Amino acid sequence: MEWNTEEVLKNLADIVGSQWVKIEPADLNRYGKDWTTNLNPKPSAVVLPASIEEIQAIVVFANERKIPLVPSGGRTGLSGGSVAENHELIVAFDRMNEIMGFNAADRLVFCQPGVVTEQLQKFAEEKELFYPVDFASSGSSQLGGNAATNAGGIKVIRYGMTRNWIQSMKVVTGEGKLLDLNRGLTKNATGYDFRHLFIGSEGTLGFIVELTVRLSSPPKDPTVVLLGLHDFAEVTAVLNVFQKKLNLTAFEFFSDKALQYVIEENSLQKPFDSTCDFYTLVEFENETSFDLEIAQSTFEYCFNQGWVLDGTISHSASDVKKLWRFREDITASISKYSPYKNDISVRVSMVPAFLKELDELLSQVYPEFETLFFGHIGDGNIHVNILKPSNITTEVFYKKCEEVTGIIFDLVQKFGGSISAEHGIGVLKKPYLRYSRSDEEIIYMKAIKRVFDPNNIMNPGKLIDA
Repeated sequence: MEWNTEEVLKNLADIVGSQWVKIEPADLNRYGKDWTTNLNPKPSAVVLPASIEEIQAIVVFANERKIPLVPSGGRTGLSGGSVAENHELIVAFDRMNEIMGFNAADRLVFCQPGVVTEQLQKFAEEKELFYPVDFASSGSSQLGGNAATNAGGIKVIRYGMTRNWIQSMKVVTGEGKLLDLNRGLTKNATGYDFRHLFIGSEGTLGFIVELTVRLSSPPKDPTVVLLGLHDFAEVTAVLNVFQKKLNLTAFEFFSDKALQYVIEENSLQKPFDSTCDFYTLVEFENETSFDLEIAQSTFEYCFNQGWVLDGTISHSASDVKKLWRFREDITASISKYSPYKNDISVRVSMVPAFLKELDELLSQVYPEFETLFFGHIGDGNIHVNILKPSNITTEVFYKKCEEVTGIIFDLVQKFGGSISAEHGIGVLKKPYLRYSRSDEEIIYMKAIKRVFDPNNIMNPGKLIDA
């Protein structure tokens, strides 16, 4: 759909200023894509509003001209949710990046949607408080995008998802109407909570234009135990024991294959001499003088049970950072292999059985490809990464991977899991939504979209078809 006539661009310039309407190829490419590598951005223009009023004016104008709108935050998603492939108008929130206020009594921060996650984390630290939603993209992801995809990260086992920390929000619907949802209230028993429709909606209902975010007390002396396991089947037992004994803030896992890439790419030393097939990283609050002793005795118990082969524990903040690198540096260490990624989830108790079947399945269907597993095991989230061999093109590689995606999702469905744990559905996973949502649910989802976005201009083609 071609709409970017001189007249339309002038109208947009009248709303935001001519310098904030971008049509240069470099700008279109920058704002038109996210971290997916197999989609080709084809936006017609980019507009950067600076206020809620400007966003409303853009949406009203887009309705009049039937111009499709795509929200652009930090563009760190992996499902193509913010990719503009069909000559859409991109609405980028980079200029709306201010922390507007703070209420100490309520522990509430008032943020524009373009505030970067790390920016909020540092603000919380300055107030001797804590924003717990954390992930590898914290330095570039924006709060509006985090809410639109209900981002999770490494501390979900203790703190939950983004949804758990959004006290209220303002949104502009697909008709251009401004809604103030929940007004910062802790208790509000007045019917439907529209916040939770917009959180995870991937911009298909409207734009999130302001967020009120709740902060927490910071964890006390975070301490890390890195454990090596000979068999992934024992991971649930290890998790259960540590959960009973300590206040866990994270429980991560990764395969030895993943560890080797981190070590080689970053010239790191192995965490310990023993070679193990799998590793778990356990972070807990060292709240009392006894917690470190409890952690050590729990490790010894797991070792004596034959669940754990080896391990090490942090004794300083620098140790914590070093041990976390073995987990957090995986994505960057394998990026040059253009991995085909899937983030999926099942119930925590089902992870060992699911992962066993998944490993067997991938060995059968991708015998020529190397597969790496890592993820947030404490909340059942597994990241599957299939690495591209150097002797085939990216196009051929992705095509071969996509041919059996449905088979993988059949297994996810068998275990009652989700085909997307963190990055939403976007465009890449939209054909497979039925693996996690029933036909009846999808009908209701479409009906909700028609209410908030009757002209289907809000991120069309993503999540569901109108």
